[in-house]
Amino acid sequence: MKREYSLLKLLKKHKLTLSLAESCTGGLIAKAITDIPGSSEIFKYGVVSYSNESKQKILKVRKNTLKRYGAVSEHTAREMAEGVQKILSTDISAAVTGIAGPGGGMPDKPVGTVYIGITIFNKTSVYKFKFSGSREQIREQTKNKTLNLIYKGIKETIS
Repeated sequence: MKREYSLLKLLKKHKLTLSLAESCTGGLIAKAITDIPGSSEIFKYGVVSYSNESKQKILKVRKNTLKRYGAVSEHTAREMAEGVQKILSTDISAAVTGIAGPGGGMPDKPVGTVYIGITIFNKTSVYKFKFSGSREQIREQTKNKTLNLIYKGIKETIS
């Protein structure tokens, strides 16, 4: 829980707001943040967009993006991060989409494939990872990496 506290402290210090769009983590990142008292000052919105339908309707991921690249892709992660940021005009947003397993993997996207999109002040970066382990381990690794990427992105942007 150390990284969540560090992130919360950094966000509060700079008066920044955060929103999340989670697919494969199912709200795990939002839970980690909201477990900390006072997180409501910075955490404005979280959505679990597990289905393609919710990605389109809520986050405005284009149907063509999902059809052409799939739900687990750099393009979808980017559109998810940008979409959730626009919902409440937060300073920072993060989105995760991936295959936590144990099934669902394909040769080009095996179990453990995860894309994380981070938008900071309207600049989006997307990262691809190949995590391993059980479903729970993949989700935990995704949560930890997302929190680290947000923290690192803020530090790099502000300094």
